[in-house]
Amino acid sequence: MPLAELLLPEFDEEMANTRRLLECVPNGKTTWKPHDLSMKLGRLATHIAEIPGRWVPITLTKDDFDVQPPGPPPQRVTLESTAEILALFDKNAADARRALAAASDADLGKPFTMLAGGKPYVTKSRFAMYRRMAISHLIHHRAQLGVYLRINGVPIPGMYGPSADDLAKSR
Repeated sequence: MPLAELLLPEFDEEMANTRRLLECVPNGKTTWKPHDLSMKLGRLATHIAEIPGRWVPITLTKDDFDVQPPGPPPQRVTLESTAEILALFDKNAADARRALAAASDADLGKPFTMLAGGKPYVTKSRFAMYRRMAISHLIHHRAQLGVYLRINGVPIPGMYGPSADDLAKSR
């Protein structure tokens, strides 16, 4: 069985979990952040929506990517509504799923190098970088968003089983 076929069920589960959490993002709170060094809630939610469409195609089809290319840093977009965030996420998740489904075992075994300012930062297989930069990266930021939402009194849905909020509702 091709490796991509084995990865697709996990991908689908993580995208469904991510969408469930993004659905909880409250409108009107995009500028809130828990600390001066933290991302604003809207930027974090937008970043989560961007990850599948950015990192899955990059790691599965390119040989390298520079996270700090020369020139001015890219302007980061912050979407203002839950509907906009979900629309971006849905598009990116669908694009990412197509890229993953099309990846051959040979593709997944090729090396991928992450650069920082033109210098190699890390080289691993495309498979390892897909797991690191798409899946693990997404889960990391999803957990951050869960904390942001919890601090703002938003009930959190379960990701890998019922959450405390789910259990409280069932009592």
